[in-house]
Amino acid sequence: MASPNADESMPLPTPQPSQQSPVPEPVRMSVFLQPANSKSKHRSANKLFGKFRAIIRSFPIFVPSCKMPTMNDTIIHGTRITGTLFGYQKGRVNLAFQEDSKCQPFLILELAIATGKLLQDMGMGLNRIALECEKHSINDKTKIIDEPLWNLFCNGKKVGYGVKRDPTESDLNVMQMLHAVSVAVGVLPDEMSDPQDGELSYMRAHFERVIGSKDSETYYMVVPDGNHNGPELSVFFVRI
Repeated sequence: MASPNADESMPLPTPQPSQQSPVPEPVRMSVFLQPANSKSKHRSANKLFGKFRAIIRSFPIFVPSCKMPTMNDTIIHGTRITGTLFGYQKGRVNLAFQEDSKCQPFLILELAIATGKLLQDMGMGLNRIALECEKHSINDKTKIIDEPLWNLFCNGKKVGYGVKRDPTESDLNVMQMLHAVSVAVGVLPDEMSDPQDGELSYMRAHFERVIGSKDSETYYMVVPDGNHNGPELSVFFVRI
């Protein structure tokens, strides 16, 4: 009697699951930021600014050849808020304003400027960003910071557009991660980087928000004590 074939007597190997590297999940944080509630502050700010409006309206909105007023030239009184520039090094920069660092942003703009380029330029001196749009009819009640689209100028040169958008989950993660930071420049953890656009960089500072009229607002960066060269960044919103 012939012996059984070896191939028939041996059990088939059990298929093993393929070994694959686990795909990292996106960084998610529990967001505990307080809702933005700027109405009451706007009312008190408007009363405070009443006697300064005549002076504020005389400020140059955006004239590249003229010298912009600095904190040493003119005493600017306004509401102090938190401003954050953030974005991937090779991607577009985002600008967020909060009533304070523990609140959700009341304004987020995506600007047609590379994050790395803007942060580099800011290290070299004063930078001026102007956002312009057309005026509406007299009866239109749209607040200037609620405009959806802006012509964007940086240091006198038109560079594209600024777009207002609602905060995304990623935006709120950044704000939550920085909630204890008041003034700083840095890079967020590696897991928040993008393979193509690079590191997620940020710059946070205090700004003075000055309301000139219903068609103009200005945000002046507050420089640290001991720096007598004026603000490094001024952001102008104007309807023309």
